[in-house]
Amino acid sequence: MNGPPDSALGIYISIPFCRSKCTYCNFASGVFPAAEHGRYVERAIAELRNAPAWAGSMKVELPRRVDTIYLGGGTPTLLVPALIEQIFSALRASFDIDAEAEITVECAPGQWNEATVETLAAVGVNRASLGVQSFVDSETRSSGRLHNRAMVEADFARLRAAGITNLNVDLIAGLAGQSDSSWEESLGALIGSGTPHASIYMLEVDEDSRLGREILQGGARYGAGQVPDDEVIVRMYERAIERLAQAGIEPYEISNFARPGSASRHNLRYWQRRPYLGVGLDASSALRAAGPQIIGSGPRPVLRATTSCDLQAYLGGTGIVETEWLSAARQHEEAWFLGLRMNDGVDTAALEREFGSALVAAAMNKVAQLIENGLLIANNGRVQLTRRGRLLSNEVFQEFVETETQDTLERI
Repeated sequence: MNGPPDSALGIYISIPFCRSKCTYCNFASGVFPAAEHGRYVERAIAELRNAPAWAGSMKVELPRRVDTIYLGGGTPTLLVPALIEQIFSALRASFDIDAEAEITVECAPGQWNEATVETLAAVGVNRASLGVQSFVDSETRSSGRLHNRAMVEADFARLRAAGITNLNVDLIAGLAGQSDSSWEESLGALIGSGTPHASIYMLEVDEDSRLGREILQGGARYGAGQVPDDEVIVRMYERAIERLAQAGIEPYEISNFARPGSASRHNLRYWQRRPYLGVGLDASSALRAAGPQIIGSGPRPVLRATTSCDLQAYLGGTGIVETEWLSAARQHEEAWFLGLRMNDGVDTAALEREFGSALVAAAMNKVAQLIENGLLIANNGRVQLTRRGRLLSNEVFQEFVETETQDTLERI
């Protein structure tokens, strides 16, 4: 949300339903009865319809024009075509969607049919993100995925035949049983698929996933004992940077890589602090306070709102459970936290225009120390992570943000 208010909005719709729960997953998603799908969509549509009234009551700007939409989860493609059509009908009834809007749907390979693909194309979906995680069948099985490589390749063909050619593939470095050679196989398959975008994640170990809990507790379930050590995972991540760059798929954010012109416009919205509305279970919104911008007064406050992460509570009518107004100081923290994620880094002159010299000067003292430690580099007015800084990015971010701010941003 740099500078003047955006004239366009991004919308994220959470669809939390899965056919199985992956061992490494720490999202608010799960295996729920299909009977809940219709109720959930009805509830999400009610949120969409009520969004302008809610924004008015909170005195925040909610642009009617939309240029990015993202259906995530979970597995949105588990919804039957009629429910998908209802969601997009509600979107178009409440907002003005750009003709060239980027419209993304997350997909679990092998968990949809021709009717679903045809419906996605018909409602305007032009980008699909496939949670492949590995092209090695033994690794997908051990992590709780239900697909194999042949299914993924069939999905590529099915999507392209429907006209959905802007594809992303997720891979995870650090799955149980993964090795340098199997990682090379996955990277080769990703490059060979011709996908213009890739997301490469290093396995997160925390108490919010079954695999994470096993690793932390020294257990053996879910192949916890076969998870590569940190040094191997880092080596895999660095190898991915090298292999993808050789294929013309360049990194533009810590975990995201794209061919020219294929960066995710919706995800860039988060890192560039542009306005977005989150709908559904455990979804976040960030919207600027309404009213004219007063030159020299700093940025207007931003409202961050988060919905319930409990499905039954959400279905019962519990929507937003947490709101927070972000001051200029908090927004300044975000500008560093999120800006440094991107390869372009942080434009310090732009920050001074937005926040004033005092806040930026204090941050630059931290920058100087991090440069000395080899974690940041300053070049032509921009501050960027070094290669080492990318690997230790959480430690870098902690230098700029308060603990509660980082906890909030890690949900985005």
